[in-house]
Amino acid sequence: MILKVASYNMHKGVGTDRRLSPERILDVLREIDADVIALQEADRRFGTRDGVIPLHLLAEHSDWQPVAVGKRAASLGWHGNALLVRKSATIVGCDAIHLPALEPRGAVSAEVDVEGGSVCVVGMHLDLSGLWRRKQAAAILAHVAHRPERRPTVMMGDLNDWSAASGCLRDFGRDFAMAETGPSFHARAPIARLDRIMVSRDLTIQDCGVHASAAARKASDHLPIWAVIERS
Repeated sequence: MILKVASYNMHKGVGTDRRLSPERILDVLREIDADVIALQEADRRFGTRDGVIPLHLLAEHSDWQPVAVGKRAASLGWHGNALLVRKSATIVGCDAIHLPALEPRGAVSAEVDVEGGSVCVVGMHLDLSGLWRRKQAAAILAHVAHRPERRPTVMMGDLNDWSAASGCLRDFGRDFAMAETGPSFHARAPIARLDRIMVSRDLTIQDCGVHASAAARKASDHLPIWAVIERS
């Protein structure tokens, strides 16, 4: 099993030029061409919390299907976290993960059968507070540990943490290996490694990086990150 995965804080589709463009987000995703994608800030924050990328755009102009973790009819995800997988993949199951937080936060997970194997994927967007990030990391790790069936696991998202030597990154690092993708924020001049891809020890990271195309530098305030992983 060889997969390309990606994580992208799409900033609700608002680019560094302050222009809202779901189509531009899709253009960037097509450039990356990953098999599994974790999106953050994929839904609007207020009202019915509609998905920023209309479902018909995904259906008609992409090779991905959304994982049905949304709790609202018009939402793409759960608290802005969404997962996209190839239309050829089979979604075995999915969950919205409730996270402890002062403000609404959540994560999403899915078990997916792909060509050559099966994988569990978790997408997340963690708190700005280091204390709450560690509590949220503990909740996510507990969710993964208590799944009825063990699968190779990929966890991705905007962790809002700088250093892998402390905090939630150290907690995740006890059981997961981190892809050395590089800084992804701010898109115009990236200096912070806020976005991360982490894999269980039965997966190997073959290659990884930050997607810094001209389109990506305009589409969001974060650059997307990606990794090619293989079953060990």
